[in-house]
Amino acid sequence: MPTRIVYSTSATATGGRDGRARTADGAVDFKLVVPKEMGGPGGEGYNPEQLFAAGYSACFLGALKFYAGQKKVKVPDDATVSVSVGIGPREDPGFGLDVQIAVALPGIERSVAEELVAGAHQVCPYSHATKGSLSITPTVV
Repeated sequence: MPTRIVYSTSATATGGRDGRARTADGAVDFKLVVPKEMGGPGGEGYNPEQLFAAGYSACFLGALKFYAGQKKVKVPDDATVSVSVGIGPREDPGFGLDVQIAVALPGIERSVAEELVAGAHQVCPYSHATKGSLSITPTVV
């Protein structure tokens, strides 16, 4: 838990994976749809895995910029973080996630990039929140 909350938001979903989700301020409002691979209709709309991947990738890139700034290294403007999220059944009842993070830092020496990515993984709130429940090792591509 953070020592001081500097920003807070909330969202509400109705209808589960086949419904709608909306933030309290109305800035984000979209249809949810179950992917065909999970027995749903697919089509126009989003699913929780897409949203988690988008949020995690943006947050991780922010953490990377923060950590790099602490080390006096400039993250290139064309740096990218790609997060892949898979979902499937666990051996016990329920479902689990598989998360992969790929980071591209063009123009930065690989050893420096790897150190920055490892540091970002330590400070990223998404990485911290999933620690112990998911095995995630970000890679430099």
